[in-house]
Amino acid sequence: LSAMSSTPVPVPKPLLPSPPHTEAARQLDELLADLGHTESKLAAAGQGAGVPTESLLDNMLDSLTRDLQELGITAAPAGVCAACRKPIAGKVFTALGKTWHPEHFTCARCGQELDKGPFFEQGGQAFCEEDYHKAFSPRCAYCAGPIREKVLTALEQTWHPEHFFCAHCGKVFGDEGFLERNGKPYCHQDFLAMFAPKCQGCERPVMDKYLSALQGVWHTECFVCTDCLTGFTGGSFFELEGRPYCELHFHQRQGTVCHGCGRPVTGRCITAAGRRYHPEHFICTYCLGQLHKGTFREFDDKMYCQPCYNKLFV
Repeated sequence: LSAMSSTPVPVPKPLLPSPPHTEAARQLDELLADLGHTESKLAAAGQGAGVPTESLLDNMLDSLTRDLQELGITAAPAGVCAACRKPIAGKVFTALGKTWHPEHFTCARCGQELDKGPFFEQGGQAFCEEDYHKAFSPRCAYCAGPIREKVLTALEQTWHPEHFFCAHCGKVFGDEGFLERNGKPYCHQDFLAMFAPKCQGCERPVMDKYLSALQGVWHTECFVCTDCLTGFTGGSFFELEGRPYCELHFHQRQGTVCHGCGRPVTGRCITAAGRRYHPEHFICTYCLGQLHKGTFREFDDKMYCQPCYNKLFV
């Protein structure tokens, strides 16, 4: 009997973005939003005039910094973006112990922006939920899909609980557990039917006590004489065509039973009229005298000496 256990997959809790901190930051965000609206206009104007867009933006930022200082707002950078390594002058996103431009905080696999929703961390990198499970969740040994919630561990593999079932009948295992064969799980009924040795007597599976005889195994209660169904008290039996027999029924099947006493003929034997006799039982039915070959007569399936035959039937 193998053991199995069901435990939750250790998935880290989704992390959420941090809210803005100060009123000054809010005012700065509003100003930078206005700057964003004009950025495309400046880019178009700069391209038409042959002036680099970065120079126009630098001039715009310098002017904005002076305006903020006159308002009493210190326009120091909020941090350095961990992705592009440039100062963050507007909205800042904090995650994984670092600061980011919101648009630069993305899934390490698919590039999806993660600043507005939950994300998962692994090895210092951020992942969207789908890519996290694809990359790091344990795989089900049956369907090969990622296991997002409860994981069942059995046969040195991981499984969705609903996918761990009998490899033959498909039933989910109950309290009785399962049995394993060649790396596959089976319910008790199918395992015994498919793999347990069969009794030579009743052809049912042999599970515990058994006898080994005649090139097979037997339930102890099934190893009896094929004809009379009695057990072999002395431990000895006779074999005929792969089946066990007691001494009497073995000799009956073989035709070696004394016609006189009905017991097996195992020593000296007299054969007469197609029958076998113990020498001491080959006698006249009328006078009970010993008969000898060539000196007897048969009548109505019985043996007579010549004098008795003449007296009775002639």
